[in-house]
Amino acid sequence: MRASFDILILGGGLNGAALALALSAGPHDVALLEPRPPDPPEDEAAWDSRIYAFSPGNVDWLRTLGAWDQTLRAQAVTQMRVRGDGDGALTFDALDAGLGELAWIAENGRLQWALWQALQRTGRVRLCRQAAEAVTWGNGRHTLHLAGGDRLDARLLIAADGAHSWLRAQAGIEVDTEDYRHVGVVANFDCERAHRGIARQWFRADGVLAWLPLPGRRISMVWSTPPAEAEVLRALPAQELARRVGAAGDHALGELRVLTAAVGFPLQRRRARVWTRPGLVLIGDAAHTVHPLAGQGVNLGFRDSRLLAALLARGGDPGEPGRLAGYSARRMEDVASMQFTTGGLKKLFARPDSLSRTLRNWGMRQVDACDPLNQALTRHAIL
Repeated sequence: MRASFDILILGGGLNGAALALALSAGPHDVALLEPRPPDPPEDEAAWDSRIYAFSPGNVDWLRTLGAWDQTLRAQAVTQMRVRGDGDGALTFDALDAGLGELAWIAENGRLQWALWQALQRTGRVRLCRQAAEAVTWGNGRHTLHLAGGDRLDARLLIAADGAHSWLRAQAGIEVDTEDYRHVGVVANFDCERAHRGIARQWFRADGVLAWLPLPGRRISMVWSTPPAEAEVLRALPAQELARRVGAAGDHALGELRVLTAAVGFPLQRRRARVWTRPGLVLIGDAAHTVHPLAGQGVNLGFRDSRLLAALLARGGDPGEPGRLAGYSARRMEDVASMQFTTGGLKKLFARPDSLSRTLRNWGMRQVDACDPLNQALTRHAIL
């Protein structure tokens, strides 16, 4: 079988599925290729280890797409408390900035399922559950060769297939990588005390610890720490892990109880050297990854999808180089700024000397005391 489309998206995770849904109402014929579509959530007692913070701007966009609904177990964040490794402290408050919330916390799996359900309701996107084995680059159209022998042609291929993107590799696009020499250890916990919608973060000598509020008396932990320490955390029995995490967070929520076992993933900064070519565009982790200390990785990817969907809604040739170059230039600036900020903060707090420690904690106090700067940072994060 051979089929032709205007746009073919590889990767049906959050970014790829959201972009496909946004394009479904547009002027182009769209297909989404994902060999492992999401499974429906079955066990209400089970929680996804992959928990993300979503900016209000991205949540509003997902609502317009019909994917942010009551099936999600989402928790609003109304305040963010950040503590340095000395007397430095920062508080970001939604009320002070005139906002309803700073972010929403939700599970990857349930949101991906909601996006796929919305795609199936529209019926306007061809969902292909096969793997691609090869690509033929053409002049004006590219062809994907699938595992079952089928071929799909498209004027625009979109790589939304993650940090180890197959399509990016097929295009021969190189990636600049920086190893943060940290592992992100994640786990979910029940809490003795109510979190009241407050997210907490500690810059510590052994890394960056974050507690993200979940619905009810629950939190999701992300601990960015050196590999040796990450292995220790992952090997701890549940009760000892809960005790260790609770103590690291100054027992701010009382006793903790493990909901999901600790898992880890290496942290790296990645940026593809080019994000577009004629008839090809990279989005999300296929184009860039950042340190998770600001919780902006998935939000940068959604901002990719939002801009690209808006540009493609104008109609015409979706693979036209000028339009894709405009997308690349605008998104690279946003991503470079976030990579510089998160990478710089990680390096700053990793320096053990007393002068660096004094300066970084002093800087946190100054930002906290300057309301206009504090609120400007808050408003940038909600986009």
